Amino acid sequence: MVSPKQNAALLSFLQRSPTPFHAVENLAAMLEENGFKYLNESEPWKISRDRGYFVIRNNSALIAFRPGLKDVLATGIRATGSHTDSPCLKLKPDPIFSNSGYTQLGVEVYGGVLLRPWFDRDLSVAGRVDFQLKNGNLCSSLVDFGSPIAFIPSLAIHLDRGANDGRKINQQKELPPVILKESPGKSFSFEDLLLRLIKKQPKFRTAKKVLSHELSLYDIQPPALVGLEEEFIASARLDNLLSCFLSCSALINSKSKYPSLMVCNDHEEVGSVSTSGAQGPFLRSVVERIIRNETESSDAIERVIRKSNFWSIDNAHGIHPNYSEKHDNNHSPQINAGPVIKINANQRYASNSRSIALFKSICNQQDVPYQSFVMRSDMACGSTIGPMTSAGLGIETLDIGLASFGMHSIREMSGAKDPKLLLKAVTAFYDR
Repeated sequence: MVSPKQNAALLSFLQRSPTPFHAVENLAAMLEENGFKYLNESEPWKISRDRGYFVIRNNSALIAFRPGLKDVLATGIRATGSHTDSPCLKLKPDPIFSNSGYTQLGVEVYGGVLLRPWFDRDLSVAGRVDFQLKNGNLCSSLVDFGSPIAFIPSLAIHLDRGANDGRKINQQKELPPVILKESPGKSFSFEDLLLRLIKKQPKFRTAKKVLSHELSLYDIQPPALVGLEEEFIASARLDNLLSCFLSCSALINSKSKYPSLMVCNDHEEVGSVSTSGAQGPFLRSVVERIIRNETESSDAIERVIRKSNFWSIDNAHGIHPNYSEKHDNNHSPQINAGPVIKINANQRYASNSRSIALFKSICNQQDVPYQSFVMRSDMACGSTIGPMTSAGLGIETLDIGLASFGMHSIREMSGAKDPKLLLKAVTAFYDR
């Protein structure tokens, strides 16, 4: 049931994708290696039905698609969606400050982070930097220090006897990591440090001045297969790079028969309201251009949407053996037991009986087991890009994902057997 080659590729992807920018760069490389062609949004598109294409926005969101050999007006589009961002600690624009003889980084909390696991970890910094060359041109570059340059030390329990009593973390005071012990007479410039890192790239040796950056902290511990039989995956950013990788792999593995698409949005963890988020125009604009390539009919877009299906793929909450009371008794997904259908009566998930029936029929044909998750009625339910995509496009939508533990922690856990099952189902969806 486990696919060692696929899981090795997944773990490599996770390790090389410390930020949404890096994840999109790696997804684009996967697509190019398999014959997909990059399209620039600001230029005219020439689309051929027999190959694949991809579009990038803000370096942090990506849409890949196959126009398909079948008429899109007759078949609609098979589409999936995931998100590239994960809860984390982001550096403030002017992050450097001094305290008690140490240089530290000011950080902001991005998304719903489990904060305590960020303490006492070897942390690095990665993201995007914008800068000016000596000739005055503006450029952007991805950077990744790759080594442990930061650490958020806990206060010793001898000085905080109530540390294990559920004390609240002060985000402004307690989260800034230590990066340097100050030396008398020596100054430190974070911008100069970034500039030296950028200049290591041959094409940017003439970089002159850093102007802005979007940088995040991340744990350098690599992803791993864990457990006595290595049946679990432990990694940062499983939510939701696991789904991005599998959706991309499924699109690559699929045939070119039907119009198929995958979107990997940014900013899901903070509400999706951005040019690259699910509440922005990215997906609709690409869908419209695909359809206009086939016909100029004024009602073509709505006709295609009515025949299309969208699967929002985002991790689900597996039943935790130490907290089983947090789950509804009849809807408690197990890790390594197949994809999870996510359902909520108040539309926090977009699944309905029709989209669920389609998913189950495909899984049954492919011998893929499936399970369901419904939040306890006395607990608030999270959400995904599913409802906002469904509402924005008016497209039939399903919310699914793989069961996991520790969602929104610095390191999460999922099953090593599940990725193969989800890949099989999504590939069959594209080929249906």
